[in-house]
Formats: sequence, structure tokens, C-alpha cells
Amino acid sequence: MKKAAFIILFLSLLSCKDKAVLLPQVDQSIVTTLNDHSPIYMFLKTEGKDTLIDVNRKNSISSTNWIFNIDKRLPLRLVVPEVIKLQAKKAGSAHKSAASENYFSYSDSIQKQLAFIPFTKLIFTLEQPKYGVNIYFAKNSTVFVNAVEVKKDYLKTYLSHLPSEKPLKFNYCFDKNSSYGSFVKELVFAQTNGLQLRNIFVY
Repeated sequence: MKKAAFIILFLSLLSCKDKAVLLPQVDQSIVTTLNDHSPIYMFLKTEGKDTLIDVNRKNSISSTNWIFNIDKRLPLRLVVPEVIKLQAKKAGSAHKSAASENYFSYSDSIQKQLAFIPFTKLIFTLEQPKYGVNIYFAKNSTVFVNAVEVKKDYLKTYLSHLPSEKPLKFNYCFDKNSSYGSFVKELVFAQTNGLQLRNIFVY
């Protein structure tokens, strides 16, 4: 039954123009059920050797939860500017609800179900941070903290032992050419390992 439901949910991501969104796959779920939501789609398209993004937000209603269905193959340099614009559009709407959230969708590869990760409070910036502790997720899944390589399983412990006389500002940084799929995997990793994400830098 789960597999059948998963297939139905995936097929529901097809647009009226028969374009499909290939969702990221992660081996665990954060949120599995959402009510009162509107879909936003970001499709991958190509023109010659160029990779482009096609955004469909026709059905987005500001008073609802927004689900961002984004193709995992798209690079962050194309995805993040669109996410920033849509976040600002919703925040500035007179019809927005204080209770509504924004979510990225993905597929749980173990449970065979659609899953979601909230990102309403994340602040995206398209430049390198000027101060703070930079936690850089490289394209090959290697993690660096201020240029020092740190094993992912040890990351939370490493950060908690950094010497400082005042609270540290943590910047989570990503290569602008990393895929959206790998980005979502790192977000799920961070949330499930107790890392408090707030500031996301893509450059």
C-alpha cells in the first residue's frame, strides 16, 4: 500500500503540460502530513547546453502552507533566487497567515512516502558571509568548519566545543553549483542531528 501511495503522490507532481519534477530522495522523514497547502513547482529545462528553471506558482495562496516541489537536478544558483523572491512575496502579502509555513518536499526512500521539511525561518543570502563560523558543505558531501575538515557525524560536537567568549554566529554555506537534491539531504541531516539552521549562504 505504501508503495502504491508513493507512486500516486509522485504522479501528482506532474503538471498539466506533462512536465515532471524529480524530487530529492532522503532516507528519513521530517514531516509527512500537511493540511491546507498550495503547491509551487520548479521544473528543470534545457536550451542547448544551458540548464534553466521554470517556476509555476499559479496555485499559490498566501494564507496556506506552501509546498515547494523542486527538481533535484537543478543547481542552487538557479533555485535560491526564486526561493528568496517567493519568500518575500508571501511575507509581504496582506492575506498571509501567521500560522502558515513554507516546506520543501522530497521522497522518503525507506518509507516510500512523500515527506516535507520546513524552511520558513531560514534566511538565504547569495554571497559569502563576512563574519561568524562558516560551516561549508562541499559538493562531495565533505564538511569544512572555517576551512577545517570535520566528519559529519562529529559536526555538532565539534561546533559545541569551539572556544568563544560570546555566542557564536553559525553560517551554513553551500556551493552555488551544488544540486538542490544534495542541499535537501544536508538540511534533513542538520535537522535530525540537532543543528540549529538559520542563515544559509550560497556562493
